[in-house]
Amino acid sequence: MPITIPPFDARRYQDLRDEALDRIPQHNPEWTNFNESDPGVTLVELFAFLTESLLYRAALIPERNRAKFLQLLGVPLQPGASARGLVNFTDDRGPLRTLTLNAGVEVASGPVPFRTERGLDVLPVEAQVWFKQRVQSPRPELRAYYEQLYASYKGTPPAAQLDLYQAVPFLPRTDALDLGADTVDGSLWIALLVRSIDKPYDAQLDRAREALAGKTLSLGVVPALADPTARLAPGAPSDPAASAQLEVFLPKLPPDGLLPDEPSLRVPDYQALHVNALADVLAEPGVLEVTLPSKDQLGLWQNLGPIEAGAGAFPPALDDGDQGPRLITWLRLRSASRAPVRLLWVGVNAVMAAQRTHVAGEVLPDGTGQPDQEVTLSRPPVLAGSVRLTVVADGRPAVWTPIDDLSAAGPEVPRPDPRLPPGAAPPPAGPSTVYALDAEAGKIRFGDGAHGARPPLRALLRADYDSTAGRDGNLGVDAITQCAALPTGWKVTNPVPTWGGADAEGVRDGERQVSRWLQHRDRLVTAADFEALVRRTPGVDVARVDVLPTFHPDLSPSLPGDAPGVVTLMVVPRHDAARLDAPMPDRVLLNQIACWLEPRRVVTSEVLLRGPTYRDVSVSIGLEVVAGYSPATVREAVRAAIGQALSPLPDPAAEALDDDQALLQTPAASQARRGWPLGKAVAALELLAVASRVEGVQLVRQVLLLDDAGAVVEDAIPMTGLELPRVGAVRVGVGDPPPFVDEGQPPSSAVAVVPVPVVPEECR
Repeated sequence: MPITIPPFDARRYQDLRDEALDRIPQHNPEWTNFNESDPGVTLVELFAFLTESLLYRAALIPERNRAKFLQLLGVPLQPGASARGLVNFTDDRGPLRTLTLNAGVEVASGPVPFRTERGLDVLPVEAQVWFKQRVQSPRPELRAYYEQLYASYKGTPPAAQLDLYQAVPFLPRTDALDLGADTVDGSLWIALLVRSIDKPYDAQLDRAREALAGKTLSLGVVPALADPTARLAPGAPSDPAASAQLEVFLPKLPPDGLLPDEPSLRVPDYQALHVNALADVLAEPGVLEVTLPSKDQLGLWQNLGPIEAGAGAFPPALDDGDQGPRLITWLRLRSASRAPVRLLWVGVNAVMAAQRTHVAGEVLPDGTGQPDQEVTLSRPPVLAGSVRLTVVADGRPAVWTPIDDLSAAGPEVPRPDPRLPPGAAPPPAGPSTVYALDAEAGKIRFGDGAHGARPPLRALLRADYDSTAGRDGNLGVDAITQCAALPTGWKVTNPVPTWGGADAEGVRDGERQVSRWLQHRDRLVTAADFEALVRRTPGVDVARVDVLPTFHPDLSPSLPGDAPGVVTLMVVPRHDAARLDAPMPDRVLLNQIACWLEPRRVVTSEVLLRGPTYRDVSVSIGLEVVAGYSPATVREAVRAAIGQALSPLPDPAAEALDDDQALLQTPAASQARRGWPLGKAVAALELLAVASRVEGVQLVRQVLLLDDAGAVVEDAIPMTGLELPRVGAVRVGVGDPPPFVDEGQPPSSAVAVVPVPVVPEECR
């Protein structure tokens, strides 16, 4: 929100006079004459005038001064961050031709608009993604049957053991698909099909191949981002598209489309397609632009046997009788390296979209010719880099450019420097037709003539820019469904939730950053600088940041001071739907922080971003209850106190205190503002003290701990590196500590058994 001065009291003279007269019948009913000539009314008007003057003076302090000081310091508030996401276009009923959409197409979810970041070819096909899922522990008779079937087909027994699989469609999912562990060939298979409305299929296959020939297939990929690591290496940032990527292959057909008759030569061959990776799709959601070949290469083998289809390296066989006649060709997607690949969604006709509202040609107040002129845009917060300011003077338009600091701008009129000797060349001056932008408040400020030009008198000012809805842009699946630019029969949706939207920074948060801003000037030098800037990363909600200078978590053993030039940041997000009590950052959050820190860090430093390493800790406490207190209530209170003491997250009550109140807190309360410290062992004596402070506890007899290896510990469980405790079972009993495992129950370290249904097997 912009820095606005709050009113102390909005009432004016007339409001105070009317309010006082309205109260007369209640407090003094015998007073009935309210005419202006009445002396009592005259006194009311006099005091209303004096009260208004007092309110005016009081409104100047203290909030007004605090906000004004923040304005004068020039500490910018962080603007809102724009949400991003993948949108998917489908052409269900349109003509059988490829339609090219330009960048900037607006799609929306109600009042929240998004704009595509890149143009794409929308291919008039249906796409289905499949993978070969290994059959776990097949029955011996089933394996023997397929071995006999394969031997009769080839004429000789197989040289290797068969790896039985089932073709399973790859649908949007919450659990990741590991291409190495969950498939028999480490691949995804994408079937390009003629649309179900394009009949007869045999006649439309050639038309569909003509529509695809030479076009670009936009393949959206959403990886599983559970790996809580990121790294900023010393030196310049690396190209994200040069990281481990995915490869796309197409069947390489003989000229006649027929495989040789010799059984040993009937092996499928594939050609690699050109892939333009717009991002590292193994680290963040993105799009692969795949260039399709000519029409004659978009086909399939024509002489596959009924048992041969789907065997070996051939694409999976489609059992649905309606899909086979519609099949145009197969695409094979696999990793280009041995890096693990875990995916959540893959689809075609996808493009990245950013949440933004475009404002074109907004009319601003005319130029005044005065120094330090300031104008305000109507739709703040503004996305940095989207403003295009045009100044029209004497009928000649000119585009002015933004600058970070107007003091670095050149003069409006070149002038000699009297400090230079005669004949000396003056130093080059900076540009003068510039402006400074406060993106959060939407304010544009011009120079004073000596530093930056002034807009001429009566010059026309026009602005094109994008604004954002902030956190409102974080939408669920299938929320984006509107697009006025699409023809009839087209659809648009978002297959995965959008992410990254954040509201602008508040004035209170800006005040807390004043001292840090004046110290580091948005540069990463000290440990406090790292923590302050990580917390100000747009679009992320971080509950905890621990800065460990000269520490490398991958070295063993490693202590602070063992890794010069390395800074490790342990980040804990505020929310994690999968792990409420032990949240872990994902790759999207860490990548946003890394991109925010990259231009602000020292180029020779190495910054490692990590999530915590949790160790399971269970607690058993035996205690005595004060007479008159309910044992059940006391047990629950002790359980809650132990859970909060061991929590990696800050205590919400302690975190809500401002900086002045925090100075008066005890060391234990200060610890609660950050969560359990790194490197601090979980000691039974400390938990005994926590339980003793709970109201209703008379005596704590004993505290027992159970570590993640299943061993009972009576003193302490050590924590090293990035380890933090994760609370398991907290058992509280009156008397002796209750056992960790009930009689007849398996121990907590036993492997969990999850029953799953078995898909009925079918003959192939």
